[in-house]
Amino acid sequence: MTAYTTSTKIKLGLILAAVAIGLGSLVFTQRLADRLESQDELAVELWARAIEFQYRVSAQSVGPDPEVWDDLARATGASALEPERRAALLAAIDSLRDGPPSDGLDFVFSQIIEPNRFSIPAVITDTAMTTAMLSRNVGEDEDLLALAAEMDAVHVPIQIQGFGQLVHYGESPLARMIRLFPYVQLAVVALFVLVGYLGFSYVRRSEQSNLWVGMAKEAAHQLGTPLSSMIGWVELLRLGDAVDPEMVADELEQDVDRLRRVADRFEKIGSMPALTPTPVRPVLDAVADYIRRRVPTSGPPVAITVDVPDWLTARLNVDLYEWVIENLLKNALDAMEGMPGPHEIAITGTEMGGDVLVFVRDTGKGMDRATARHVFRPGFSTKRRGWGLGLSLARRIIEVYHGGQIVVEATAPGEGTTFRITLDAADTASS
Repeated sequence: MTAYTTSTKIKLGLILAAVAIGLGSLVFTQRLADRLESQDELAVELWARAIEFQYRVSAQSVGPDPEVWDDLARATGASALEPERRAALLAAIDSLRDGPPSDGLDFVFSQIIEPNRFSIPAVITDTAMTTAMLSRNVGEDEDLLALAAEMDAVHVPIQIQGFGQLVHYGESPLARMIRLFPYVQLAVVALFVLVGYLGFSYVRRSEQSNLWVGMAKEAAHQLGTPLSSMIGWVELLRLGDAVDPEMVADELEQDVDRLRRVADRFEKIGSMPALTPTPVRPVLDAVADYIRRRVPTSGPPVAITVDVPDWLTARLNVDLYEWVIENLLKNALDAMEGMPGPHEIAITGTEMGGDVLVFVRDTGKGMDRATARHVFRPGFSTKRRGWGLGLSLARRIIEVYHGGQIVVEATAPGEGTTFRITLDAADTASS
């Protein structure tokens, strides 16, 4: 139940993070677009004022008829003025006759009005909006008057003072792109969240499927050994006097006890089991004896040794801890399959800093680093017939139920593997 709650929280967190990113991006880009729009408005204002300046200068350059200037010159030349004063007035008349200086007008026209230095669509019309006089960044087939009306719905037109003209302008392509960007970003983020959600759900379903299949196979495997043994003893009993009934009864009792422990394991794997201070050595000896009786006799000899101090005590659930050691020993036997012997599985233990350390070392094939990183992952197995559940269960039992740690202490291809289990030390007197 906790796993599903955590999964739901993670999904909600991803969705909320995506929404927060989208909203933050939307607010930021809208502010950026507003600032860009203000700059565009200033550019259009400058363009309108440049045109107004051109109109004014052009109007001033249209002076009186040339004959008027000639009459003024003759009158000034004939008047009784000092020579220097007369010369200055004649020079002024010549300057006015030529019109105002054209340098400023040429700069305004060539640098501001004529070049298309901004990408803002603009249209100049009369104040009645009956005639379109000039346009910038507008398609050739556009209805300029209709376009000007659309622009006025967004921006107030700029008036060219004294000449009865209006400058209508719209939004630049860059500003439109910036305003649209957060929506595109939201779509991309939503797509990533959707893909992540689907991927997360697929991985969870896949792990659940592997877990259920693995648990079913593990249950069949755990139950299969004592059941096969019981069937064999029943067949021997049918032979009558050929077997000792007491011996058969003892063996059957051991198999029944084995079935009970298997049932206890599967019952406790779904809930937090009780932990009690327990000497480690007897538990390890019992599992080692059980595995010794099942070592294949057809292959190279395998020695299983236990070197653990009798006083070493840890807080354990015996049934589940036996399951962990049993899985490690079975994996060790599988790792030795097909390799020349003799082989050894050594179980050692010590206490260090208030922790009980148990090492399980084998002389099997070993693993490379990439494989060692994944051995505890559900469904991962290097065996063709494996279902990748034994070590993942071992990790859950040690780390979740016992609050300890299980790691690959050392491994290398061809040099075997050593697992280390770390648990809290306990004093048997405290029980």
